[in-house]
Amino acid sequence: MQIRKNTPNHKPVRKAVIPVAGLGTRLLPITKSVPKELLPVVDVPAIQVVVEECVNAGIEEVIFITGRGKGGIEDHFDFNFELEKILEDRGKFEELSRVRSISKLIRTIAIRQKRPLGLGHAVLCARDVIEDEPFMVVLPDDLIGSEPSVTKQLIEVYEKYGQGVVSLMPVPEEEVSRYGIVTGENWAPSLHRVRTIVEKPEPGISPSNLAVIGRYLLPSHIFEYLEELEPDESGEIQLTDGLSRLAKERALVGYEFTGRRHDIGDKLGFLTANISYALGREDLGPKVLAYLRKKVAEADGDG
Repeated sequence: MQIRKNTPNHKPVRKAVIPVAGLGTRLLPITKSVPKELLPVVDVPAIQVVVEECVNAGIEEVIFITGRGKGGIEDHFDFNFELEKILEDRGKFEELSRVRSISKLIRTIAIRQKRPLGLGHAVLCARDVIEDEPFMVVLPDDLIGSEPSVTKQLIEVYEKYGQGVVSLMPVPEEEVSRYGIVTGENWAPSLHRVRTIVEKPEPGISPSNLAVIGRYLLPSHIFEYLEELEPDESGEIQLTDGLSRLAKERALVGYEFTGRRHDIGDKLGFLTANISYALGREDLGPKVLAYLRKKVAEADGDG
C-alpha cells in the first residue's frame, strides 16, 4: 500500500493503552514490594509522567493492563478522601490541590492480564474497550522528554497520513540486539515506510539501526492480527509480529521522534531520568547542577 496524505474523515485518537503488568525484575529488590511504575521521578510517580503525556496530547481515556500487586497504580489516580481531609484540616492547601488534580487528570480503566503472555497479548486485552478506534500504546518504561511529546508527535503523523505509526530512534550497533529493528525506506524527513520489524537481531546482521521505542499509534485491525498469532518459543504473543503483518498487508509509518529517552526499567536509566527531570525544575535545577559540578570537581581532584 502506498502511503498518502489522509482524508479528513479519520477517527480521532482518544484512547491509550498502558501495559503495567510487568514484574520489574531489572529493578529488584525494590520492585519486590513496590510496582516499578510507582517509583518516583523526583517526586512524581513514573506512571503519572506517562499519563500526563497522554493528557497533554489530547487523550481522553487510559486503559491500564494490570497484573497482580498493581492495584496501587489505580489507587494513585483515584480520590483519597482521608488524605484530602487531613491536608484540608491542616491548612495544606497547595498539597491538597496537587493531590486532587491527580484524581481529575483523566478517565481510567483497569483490565487484568491474568498471565504474562507478552506485550501483544497485553494489547489484545484492551480490544473490547478500544472497539474500532485508533489508539496509542505507551510503554511506561520509556520516559521521553520532548516538546511536543512523542505521543503528540505520533498523533500529528497519523492525522496527516491516516496509517499506523511507530516511534523510531537510532541506536548504536552494539545495542540492536535489545530492540525491534525496522526495515524499510526513508521517504520524507524523519519518516520511513516500514516493511517489517526484526526482533532483537544480532549485531553485524541487523537490517538497520532504527529501533522501535515505546510509543505506538495503532489501527483497531491490529487486534485481528494479534488474535491469529501463534505464541513464540517462550509462549508469548509478540506485538512485533502483529506490526510486521500490519506493515506488509496495509501500511506502517516509522517516525524518528525528537526528544531524549530514558529507559527507567533499567537502574542507570532510572537514575539518569531523575537527574534530567530534576535539572529541568526551577525549584531544584540550580541546586542539583551545583551538586553535580561539585562531585565532578571532587572526582577530578581524586584523579
